[in-house]
Amino acid sequence: MERQTIIDILQAGVPNAEVLLDGADCSFTVTVVSPQFQGMRPVARQQLALEGFTEALRSGEIHALSIRAFTPDEWQQQSRPVMPAL
Repeated sequence: MERQTIIDILQAGVPNAEVLLDGADCSFTVTVVSPQFQGMRPVARQQLALEGFTEALRSGEIHALSIRAFTPDEWQQQSRPVMPAL
């Protein structure tokens, strides 16, 4: 599956999401950042992001798809560099 197709499917299922894609061929890790995830449990976030991939996973077109789902605030916390202790 093409990288842009994966991004398009994710953005259709989670509108206004920022999508970062890593991987190639049929194994991908995807980071999805969306305010829509606010108040959702981690499993519910992953289920929402994976909804559009049922057939691609079933057919083997995508072998592995790992989803990391964050709200914008959570992503900002993840992206901050850790300052060394003085």
